[in-house]
Amino acid sequence: MRPPVLEANGDNVLAELTVKVPAKHLRKGYVYELPLRYRYQNDLREDTVRTLRFLSGEFVYDEQDRNLLVIKQPISFPYEPRKNPGLLVARPQVRRLKPGGKVLKAEKEQLLARGIVITSRLVVRESEPVELLPATAELAQGGTRVLPFFFDQGQHAIRNYLGTNVAALEEFIEANQRTQKVIIVAGHSPDSIDSRDARLADKRVQALAKYYKKRLDTDSYLNSLNSVKFETQAYHRRWDLFLTKVAASALKPEQQDSVVSIINDARGTWAQKEKQLHKLSYFDYLEQYIYPVMRFGTVAVVYSAPKRFDSEIYLLSKKIVEKELEADALTPEELRYSATLTPLLAEKQRIYETSVATTGNWQSYYNLAVILLERSDKEVSDKVRKAYLRRAATNFTLAAHRNPTAQMFYHVADAYHRAGDRLEALQNYDYAVKLGGPRPVLEKIFADKAALEIEIGQPDDALRSLSFGAKNYQNTMNRALIYLMKENYDGAAEIYQEALTIKPNDPMAYYSLAVAAARAQREGDVGQYLRRAVQLDRAYAQKAVEDLEFRSYASSKMFVEALR
Repeated sequence: MRPPVLEANGDNVLAELTVKVPAKHLRKGYVYELPLRYRYQNDLREDTVRTLRFLSGEFVYDEQDRNLLVIKQPISFPYEPRKNPGLLVARPQVRRLKPGGKVLKAEKEQLLARGIVITSRLVVRESEPVELLPATAELAQGGTRVLPFFFDQGQHAIRNYLGTNVAALEEFIEANQRTQKVIIVAGHSPDSIDSRDARLADKRVQALAKYYKKRLDTDSYLNSLNSVKFETQAYHRRWDLFLTKVAASALKPEQQDSVVSIINDARGTWAQKEKQLHKLSYFDYLEQYIYPVMRFGTVAVVYSAPKRFDSEIYLLSKKIVEKELEADALTPEELRYSATLTPLLAEKQRIYETSVATTGNWQSYYNLAVILLERSDKEVSDKVRKAYLRRAATNFTLAAHRNPTAQMFYHVADAYHRAGDRLEALQNYDYAVKLGGPRPVLEKIFADKAALEIEIGQPDDALRSLSFGAKNYQNTMNRALIYLMKENYDGAAEIYQEALTIKPNDPMAYYSLAVAAARAQREGDVGQYLRRAVQLDRAYAQKAVEDLEFRSYASSKMFVEALR
């Protein structure tokens, strides 16, 4: 039996197991089996991995020795940090092939593998501080509320899920802010399905106007269809809108120039130019991130509200929080401002929770989420920490639907990412990219999206995301890790050296170089890089002792001296 190397990849532990047994184990009416189990937490817990059976079609004869039967099978089981260290064991058995047949088990178990290689967990993700929005008690009231909507391809029906802002629009109408004007615009994507209907943009405008007027007529007592002025406009075949989205994308400048050249300089009709875009090597980016947001509609509401002045804001807010006073004793801005007057996170949280419950303003949701993030950082319990992070993600989501920007949805993805909710994080990273925005914001989104894709075992997707990111320390380290996982050890070592030019004397880069050298069986480099990593951070000595990447060197003089 060849011992497998158990290696964490995404959410699973993967390995390939090769088992050889004498051909005499084949007996009519019986089957030789190898049940595999993984034990961890000092043998207190056990997972059933799978059972290998030497049945016809499951094995082959060994090419060197025809007296041996061979099974070569991949195995996998879910990865959790608590499963390392652990033991992969097997207890061979023979089963009689008939209902209720007896089973004869071997007296002793066989140890197949010890521990899990977790090199794929050497992902770098640099967190950026999330600041509270500044607040003042004397902000001017009223303004323009802008709510974007997105439509399905070729459709004009209003969607009622991610990115639609239907709930936000309903809340605004029900809030009965005095409204002067509602401006509704809509457009369509360049793709053939959206372009097929010449009146699709008009239909989208009409759908939004009809919806708004219906809710205004039934839910508002301060405004009426006669008092509110409606302005509508449908955008047909507007390449300028498309190019604006391209300019706000993560495409490289030369790629953006190629798109502009096709639209502005190439001859042909709307459809012909759109077909030329298909020939671009990065058309998939246009199709995935630009086309969907061209199927848009926007509702802009001009409204006003009476201005109020600052008067014992903190004391009034405490009474509002304690339900001793009605919430309308303060304006939403004054209530939010009161949270800046206390240093206590718990008190800030209660004020923002009250503000959310009474006003539903995006600023309140956002600031509540930031406070929850801060509280998560101070928690020792992993369970409580994740609960705070998930609550933060929920409130960032509510803020983002009311103020949809790439930066807002990045905060949603970031909170889910920290909480370990990877699917939700990936969806929100993707949505943030689709919204477009300043290049530094998009580069950070793609950088963290790439880190997440490595964590879930999608290195090829991560490489694509990294192609849209900046050449910084995080992206360089993660690109090197992908090369390492793909067994390009020389390439990985070269990129880790690049990381050291960006961040000199980085212990993690030196440690990663030692791992690459260990896999390439360069013992001298292993000692050199490990020694440097330990000199910079003593924690890497214990890490190296426990790391199975160095199991071949654990008893060597070089290894011991490197960790001194």
